[in-house]
Amino acid sequence: MAVSTTLLAILLLPILLTTTTHAADTPFLGFPSPWTSPSNNSDSSWAAAYAQAVAFVANLTLTEKVNLTTGTGWQADRCVGNTGGVPRLGFRGMCLMDGPVGVRYTDHNSVFPAGINVGATFSRRLMRLRGEALGAEFRGKGVDVMLGPVAGPLGRVPQGGRNWEGFSPDPYLAGVAMAETIRGIQSRGVVACAKHYILNEQEHYRGSVDVRIDDRTMHELYLWPFADAVRAGVGSVMCSYNRINGTYACENEWTTNHVLKNELGFPGFVVSDWAAQHTTLGSALGGLDMAMPGDSGPLPYRSWWGGALTEAVLKEEVPQWRLDDMAVRIMAAHFKVRAAADNYTFRPDINFSAWTNQSLGYLHPSSNNSLATVNEFVNVQSNHAALVREIGAKSIVLLKNAASLLPLRSPPSIAVIGSDAQDPPSGNPNACPDRGCPQGIGMGTTAMGYGSGTAEYPYLISPASALRAYAVSHNISFTNPPSSSNSNWDLPAAVDLARNASVAIVFASALAGEGYMTVDGNAGDRNNLSLWENGGALIRAVAGVNRNTVVVLHTPGPVLVKEMEGNPNVSAILWAGYPGQESGNALVDVLFGAVNPRGRSPFTWAETEADYGVGLALMDHVPVGEDPNNERRPTPVQRFEEGVFVDYRWFQTGRGRVVYPFGYGLSYSKFRYADLRVVRREDVPGKYPPAGGMTGPAPTYGVVERGDLTKYTPPAAFERISPYVYPWLNSSEGFVAGGGGGGGGNSSQFPAAATNGSAQPVLLASGAPGGNLGLYEVLYTITASIKNEGEVAGTEIPQLVSPRIARSHADNMSSWGGEDNPWGVLRGFDEVELEPEETKTVTFELTRRDVSNWNTTTQNWEITDREKFVFVGSNVRDIHLNASLPAPVGMKWRIG
Repeated sequence: MAVSTTLLAILLLPILLTTTTHAADTPFLGFPSPWTSPSNNSDSSWAAAYAQAVAFVANLTLTEKVNLTTGTGWQADRCVGNTGGVPRLGFRGMCLMDGPVGVRYTDHNSVFPAGINVGATFSRRLMRLRGEALGAEFRGKGVDVMLGPVAGPLGRVPQGGRNWEGFSPDPYLAGVAMAETIRGIQSRGVVACAKHYILNEQEHYRGSVDVRIDDRTMHELYLWPFADAVRAGVGSVMCSYNRINGTYACENEWTTNHVLKNELGFPGFVVSDWAAQHTTLGSALGGLDMAMPGDSGPLPYRSWWGGALTEAVLKEEVPQWRLDDMAVRIMAAHFKVRAAADNYTFRPDINFSAWTNQSLGYLHPSSNNSLATVNEFVNVQSNHAALVREIGAKSIVLLKNAASLLPLRSPPSIAVIGSDAQDPPSGNPNACPDRGCPQGIGMGTTAMGYGSGTAEYPYLISPASALRAYAVSHNISFTNPPSSSNSNWDLPAAVDLARNASVAIVFASALAGEGYMTVDGNAGDRNNLSLWENGGALIRAVAGVNRNTVVVLHTPGPVLVKEMEGNPNVSAILWAGYPGQESGNALVDVLFGAVNPRGRSPFTWAETEADYGVGLALMDHVPVGEDPNNERRPTPVQRFEEGVFVDYRWFQTGRGRVVYPFGYGLSYSKFRYADLRVVRREDVPGKYPPAGGMTGPAPTYGVVERGDLTKYTPPAAFERISPYVYPWLNSSEGFVAGGGGGGGGNSSQFPAAATNGSAQPVLLASGAPGGNLGLYEVLYTITASIKNEGEVAGTEIPQLVSPRIARSHADNMSSWGGEDNPWGVLRGFDEVELEPEETKTVTFELTRRDVSNWNTTTQNWEITDREKFVFVGSNVRDIHLNASLPAPVGMKWRIG
């Protein structure tokens, strides 16, 4: 979401309803919006929460239901997003807050390593622990919904501004991280919000770009981690800004109704990204359940919902069952996480204000109303600094270590060079709002990106300060330029420092963030894959005079490293990502061997930008095209023509040159793989029974009386707070909103199915949260032994790549979307801690989903009949073991 007042004003402009379209090869229009009920949900925790939600919603009036669905307005209350409440029943509105690395706009909170670092750990344990710690901190501040974790952007383009908030461009790794993070967050009584759904793969033109994608690519790549999120029980999903095949994501009936709520069986609520809602009826019928921030619509209500939604229900343009379903989904998510959290069943009060760091402030800042104590400065950090440091260290990827220079063994002297190593010159790591310093990296070390995915540092340990402390305690001579000097550009000074040091540690960075901010000419997305602030020249200068040059990179993703990789004086390269508040301490742990590096690159490092492929290029201009409303105006259309071939899948085709592959990372130990065994489950057939039958009809709760409109106007003597958003009508004399209950079309623009509340067929691939339960049945158990042949204890990250499919030029793949399969994709990983000479067995399980493809004709997951193989290695290119997969029970491979 965005926070810029100027940008918000632009986004609030009314936008006409777009014609609904869907993927060209999908035969289904996703109407009506599916309603949640126990009969279509096999998850007992959801069923219990649903029962509580129904009991609650059944007692609500029409305006109280609308109040739950509509934000109160930007800066109308204390949180970044707030819904109305039900004062009559003692239920305060919900508080929604960013972000993925910590509680935004507060104090006495932690700043955790970014999602991309968590992906680099390849550790389910650390993913879960980080989620638990985040959930505890959000809950401690009184937050109901944490706006995270992130699976969109997935990372289609390496320059993507918000890639660092997510985990990896690999959907399997991202899906595991999403699931573990969500389980952790929600175990602490906070609703997680999986975002941004879906295909929000760049910041350039994010509010208008029309993404064109085929059905297979959608399912096998971008939808995959969201399916894992739904299966993990996520309570909410945030729809994104962009259009998808012509229709905005927050009113897209294919992606929201058909895919998310029907096929994936999502029982929770869909919330809009901030000001990503564009219509009243289109969003309601298209599956949106909560509108944020609520005041993003036209007059007279200044909201697409609020009073406009009340009107739409009274006029029967939005059926009552659709509003009831919105309210039930919202309350079911609330009750589910409260029940799941041991010792967290009570609901803490909000104890902060996002809009001031002072104790006193306005409860309703947008109207300067109700002065009160709004900040109680509650410390929620607990002992999380230790976890931040552990993740920071274990996410560092050792890319190069010539002659085993690392770990450093008490060198006589070290020189620390580069502005990215330093403390911020002002001494305040939060000096720039949302970390978007106009000077870019010249503000000291980089430990997070910029935008709404940020949080306020409680402190920031810079590499220079941590290295200085280590050097003093270990009698190492230490030289470092003062933080006020612009050392990246003063190359002679850098050369003088490096020339006289035993080891020169040079730091370089790149920044990325959200598109409402422009930093050093980069509007969110990076303009290129170069290092910022003269970083490349600085590295060359230092390496020119010091044979023991160590390069440390703080970047949101790949940069061009071919030159430094080939430089014989660059003895070591470490990628540290965005490690959070313990940045320097985590780095020292790895440099001096307290932690044996075990991070693995969650993305591919290519030789040049062109190697990533034309199809993966960032859209940085607006071609003139046909507008969905048949108006001739500039419309950015982005075609995902590369299909499923993103990141390492693209490089498997041989059309790009790789420096370091996905999953790559060195250790101070050496490991040997042996004894690969594949065991087929004999009690599980290759084909699974598709879901079927019918849902029940849409339930309604309570009666909507349409005669006397005074029932839906404010109580007598009630004093409105302007511009607060309310659910009431503006007049008891009649309806005052524009067409469609609030402008932007009317009910005649939608097919009759959009308001049809009769029983509906269950999709073949559906039947449970995350999709058909049969998709998650284990077909194969695969084991291998791993031995530590090094001299120190270490952690190996074995990676399972499957299914490698034997190709035949005679194959007709038209039924599979017209695309061939990648050489092999990640389908398993583990972390194996080993003492020297110790051997352990690692076990992987391949599910039916892991070896299936999406069939666009049958609209179901199916296993092709072509022979398949499995590989185990230390990354997707460094394969140590391989074996053929026996055909599943009831199937035969077609060989050759």
